[in-house]
Amino acid sequence: MAVKWKIKKGDQVMVLTGRDKGKRGEVLEVLRADNRVRVQGVNMVKKHQRPTQTSPGGIQTMEAPIHVSNVAHIDPDSGAATRVGFAVQDGKKVRIAKASGKAIG
Repeated sequence: MAVKWKIKKGDQVMVLTGRDKGKRGEVLEVLRADNRVRVQGVNMVKKHQRPTQTSPGGIQTMEAPIHVSNVAHIDPDSGAATRVGFAVQDGKKVRIAKASGKAIG
């Protein structure tokens, strides 16, 4: 299903639900096939890594993906969560914050 994604890699987002509710971070990765995003410092899990020739292995802490519906963009003006819309500015289509009308990214 072709869905217009409003969240992209590098965006600043806020977590809306779950154990990390209220945390903010940067989107590290967008997993479109699973409708999930990986956010820096959010949904941290421990992974047991087998030793390889390049890494010693052990228990590593990493970000696990969370569903895209559980995050929202941060408004550039107020710093609160906001919805995203699209507008044409100077002949280019840009994402805007619905709350303040300012361009995102």
